[in-house]
Amino acid sequence: MNRPEEINILGIETSCDETAAAIVTNGYRIKSSVVASQNDLHAKYGGVVPEIASRAHVENIYPVIKEALEQAGATKDNIDAIAVANQPGLSIALIVGVTAAKMLAFSWGKPLIAINHLHAHLQSALLAEQTFEPPAVALVVSGGHTSLYDCSEIFKPKRLGSTIDDAAGEAFDKVASILQLPYPGGPEIEKLAQKGNANAIKFPRSMLGRDSLDFSFSGIKTAVLYHCRGQDMKGQNYVSQMSGKEKADIAASFQQAIVDVLVKKTQKSADKTKAKTVMLGGGVAANGEVRQAMQLMCDKSDRKLLVAEKRYCTDNAVMIASLAYHKFSRGLFADFTLEAKATG
Repeated sequence: MNRPEEINILGIETSCDETAAAIVTNGYRIKSSVVASQNDLHAKYGGVVPEIASRAHVENIYPVIKEALEQAGATKDNIDAIAVANQPGLSIALIVGVTAAKMLAFSWGKPLIAINHLHAHLQSALLAEQTFEPPAVALVVSGGHTSLYDCSEIFKPKRLGSTIDDAAGEAFDKVASILQLPYPGGPEIEKLAQKGNANAIKFPRSMLGRDSLDFSFSGIKTAVLYHCRGQDMKGQNYVSQMSGKEKADIAASFQQAIVDVLVKKTQKSADKTKAKTVMLGGGVAANGEVRQAMQLMCDKSDRKLLVAEKRYCTDNAVMIASLAYHKFSRGLFADFTLEAKATG
């Protein structure tokens, strides 16, 4: 039996293409973290194929959970609750994790905790620093989501704005595909951009109106496509004929446009809410230019930036178990009717 002050939670994450499990004590002490990546499975398609992701989750889920338990030196008797991301994400991927979590919770006699995947990304920014000074805003920026939140009450985040089309990470992957770079595209764009001139090409920054806190990244993706293939879209082989410098300039200019929009929208939301703290999480938060630009914005406006460690920016189960601890402390449990939801 665990002492009351030591609460161990097993977190499970299968919202997209990462099968992950972790055990976290008291919300912050990480005892194990296991992630099975599916990048190789989806690389030839240039993006995540839901059916392939779901089958891989089915194959990986129990080996990943077993490894997380072994790393932590834990058994079912050491676990106080089972937490799982049940929304938002790919339904046929989420359902694998939700089913596994319900089966374990039932068979082990443990409470079940439902976690919103996006809210968990907010929690990842608090793993290293457990407290923050409100008011606060947070940006979750990933392959599937780009959203701003008022996080003055960390467990009741209020959405201020979100993408109306492509997410920032999705735009990175699509532009990488246009430039014939490997999947996943985000890290490849960042690496190539380091060799380019960010001011070489004036790609558009879609702000959607002066007061809008929503995002739109489909336009810049199309602008890159036109730049590479021409306005008549017939230059299909031009990318393969480009010099390395030309590609690098496109990558750098595209990345700068994305960064500018993310920073300006975040600053606008912080000004609107009079935020003293800015939090940053999600896969694109691992991008060095995004982190640097966000830090510069916060320094200039005398705000504190809390950003997730790079290893916890991408999908993981540590953030699931960490947030679940706070729900556990408040007795916020789910029942066995819990379902996977694509939105949330």
